Amino acid sequence: MSIILDKVNYTYSAGTAYEIQALKDINLKIEDGEFIGVIGHTGSGKSTLIQHLNGLMHATSGDIYYNGADIYDEGYDMRALRSKVGLVFQYPEHQLFETTIFDDVCYGPMNQGLPKNEAGLRAFEALRSVGFPEELYYQSPFDLSGGQKRRVAIAGVLAMKPEVLILDEPTAGLDPKGRDEILDQLALMHKERGITIILVSHSMEDVAKYVGRIIVMNQGSVMYDGIPKEVFRHYKELEAVGLAAPQVTYLMHELQEVGIPVRTDATTVEEAKAEILRVCQGRIR
Repeated sequence: MSIILDKVNYTYSAGTAYEIQALKDINLKIEDGEFIGVIGHTGSGKSTLIQHLNGLMHATSGDIYYNGADIYDEGYDMRALRSKVGLVFQYPEHQLFETTIFDDVCYGPMNQGLPKNEAGLRAFEALRSVGFPEELYYQSPFDLSGGQKRRVAIAGVLAMKPEVLILDEPTAGLDPKGRDEILDQLALMHKERGITIILVSHSMEDVAKYVGRIIVMNQGSVMYDGIPKEVFRHYKELEAVGLAAPQVTYLMHELQEVGIPVRTDATTVEEAKAEILRVCQGRIR
């Protein structure tokens, strides 16, 4: 299973004085089971990009294929696509509307035509998978904290058993503990279920720690596409477009500049620790 974007362009307010080209000749292939990070400064096109992946936005030109079928073909079942390619918005309030948390998570499966008892089983499974406390299942979703709302929004999409899960800034505004809990849950789901995850984030540390591939968007185009070590090797170019590398990358460069012979391609704290210990142990010998 895969998603392929072939020369995809998108223009806001086309044909008017306010015309803005948000996507420019995007060519991408997203393979089954990947964990991908999408980064870019505000206005780079990353949110526009992900909303094309399940048909919420229609490309001005170009084609998008899901499992070999062009989603723009006449008669294509967009509803089925959106049950397979689930999108969790940055603000969970946009996706919560039922009177109880449990009913909210049941809504997606029931909208797929599943009987109430099966939808309920899926809701229980999804809420457990995101670590949501059972004693809160029948409270109003609007009484929850920001982190809890995000868990419920993610559970609502997971209950439809998507093959691809897209998350737009799922940890925005959360404290470090809440951020780590949500990202750890996503990493666990990716490992256990093999689900494809596409994560939009402003945190270079989070992207470096969790994803296996990074797509960098800049002015509507793909600037870089590769594994974290390859992408963050271009940290000076990233800085020029309003981005950066993880802090440990800068630390390793600073250590090398003062004469400590460390490799500079570490992108996580664990990698930096291992590299510094390697150098220190070599000197002791």
